[in-house]
Amino acid sequence: MSTGADNNKIRLRSWLQFLSAVAGIILLASLSSFLRLRLDLTEDKRYTLSDPTLKVLSGVKNDIYVQVYLDGEMPIPLKKLKRSVREMLDEFRIASRRRIDYEFINPSESRDAKQRQTRYQSLINKGLTPVNIQAGDAEGGSTQKIIFPGMLINCNGIEVPVNFLKNNPAISYEQNILHSVEGLEYELIQNIATLSSDTIYKVAFIEGQGEIPEIETADLTLNLARFFTVDRGIIGGKPGILDNYAAVIIAGPEKEFSESDKLVLDQYIMNGGKVMWLFDEVAVNADSLVYGETVGLYRPLNIEDQLFMYGARVNPAVVQDLDCMVIRLKVASGNSSQQIVPAPWVYYPLLIPSSDNAVTRNLNRVKGEFVNYIDTVGLDRAIKKSVLLSTSGNSRTLSPPLIVSLKEAELTPDVKDFNKSALPVAVLLEGVFPSAFRNRVVSNLTDNKNLKIRTESRYTKLIVIADADIIRNEVSHAGLETTPLPLGQDKYTGQMFGNRDFLINCLNYLVDDHGIMELRSREMKLRLLNKIKVKSGKTEWQLINVLGPVLIVILAGVLYNYFRKRKYTKV
Repeated sequence: MSTGADNNKIRLRSWLQFLSAVAGIILLASLSSFLRLRLDLTEDKRYTLSDPTLKVLSGVKNDIYVQVYLDGEMPIPLKKLKRSVREMLDEFRIASRRRIDYEFINPSESRDAKQRQTRYQSLINKGLTPVNIQAGDAEGGSTQKIIFPGMLINCNGIEVPVNFLKNNPAISYEQNILHSVEGLEYELIQNIATLSSDTIYKVAFIEGQGEIPEIETADLTLNLARFFTVDRGIIGGKPGILDNYAAVIIAGPEKEFSESDKLVLDQYIMNGGKVMWLFDEVAVNADSLVYGETVGLYRPLNIEDQLFMYGARVNPAVVQDLDCMVIRLKVASGNSSQQIVPAPWVYYPLLIPSSDNAVTRNLNRVKGEFVNYIDTVGLDRAIKKSVLLSTSGNSRTLSPPLIVSLKEAELTPDVKDFNKSALPVAVLLEGVFPSAFRNRVVSNLTDNKNLKIRTESRYTKLIVIADADIIRNEVSHAGLETTPLPLGQDKYTGQMFGNRDFLINCLNYLVDDHGIMELRSREMKLRLLNKIKVKSGKTEWQLINVLGPVLIVILAGVLYNYFRKRKYTKV
């Protein structure tokens, strides 16, 4: 009798232990859901959000919904990019206290070709850029597929497109994927910060000096509207007229600035205003090239002395570069008929973005047209000067007046003549600037007799670009309708250069008050398998992968039986 009672007690004790263990596991799981313990053990901290990002996400008040269209069958590198996007969005969701939610959507899931095309066109109209890829099929062949490596961020009824795949033809496929992963945090948080901000900054295009027409800056204006309120207007010599703008853009003036307008710009800068200057000191009428040749003439704008005080000088010289755009040229053949052939055009250099600056890191090459170059001047330690764009190692300069002829494209340039290297074309100036009107009488330049001239600026930033055409987009004419083409796109090949991204980054950097732009300096290491070792040791690794798990299971079974037998055979 006692033996049966003992067995019941043992059985009851076992059940109680089992139930206690289950209850403990459930309690532990419940408690762990309230704890946010996340460890990033990677060397480059790829899963750790930066302080500016965390600050923005902690202030998100409204729900944000992200639709990611990178889904479906795709090559392995793009699957890795998809995984990185998902991991980043998971981090964003946790840091925002579940304010951010997301969904992955396959835009090609419909079997109806017409429905797919309708959806593709809808995504293109919303601002997402499609990419054609070669995908393998089950029979060993390959087919072309369209993917949309981008997302739509929705907040308060506002939808913003984000294209996160870098497509720089100058680097390898793997490096483009790596740069896309590096830029994910910046691309996401820049748009989220804008959507969730209570303040929308204003920027202005300055007019009145024959600047580039609005239709030829329409693409940049449209893209800047995702981040800012964009206005256009004349200064009119009115002090303080620019005070409500976070930054102003001077895009391709052709007439001289008046001293009163210069005073307004100077005092705007002295009060902490930011300016992006884009202009040429040599005027070249490219439209006249349809007749075979044109001329380049020196054209001062009366802002040279002002920029000199700030630390930069645009030299009146046209740059030629062997690393340049290819143009379509009509050439007469032997039978007098003409044919169109591609020819390098040294007057359209492909400018190199600096890899050491957050503004230009990982950008595509920037297309320039009849560019000048910049010298940084002065030894003022309060002003930091950084080169953003430069020419290649094979360039030269020509001083005006000069004749530009299309026949030059038919000639083979002599490399020995192109003996200049890395000429600066765009420069960032940061710091405290002296006024260009220091020790000058200004009472005759303004009607405001109470104006107090600041002779030294607050900390601010300026960007000087020695080529106005960098901001100019092509325009398509169809009857009476004019349509702006994407900025930086080659209208013949469709290739996209980095003009748009460069200028948007410049404006975001000038206005940035969160430190978000520094996220573009993030760097991750590209870890690829050694293809030679993989190929030579293919059989060895196949045997390890096939037999290794089997041997581990057999060894575990032998050890289990050994210790079990040893335990229960003890006397």
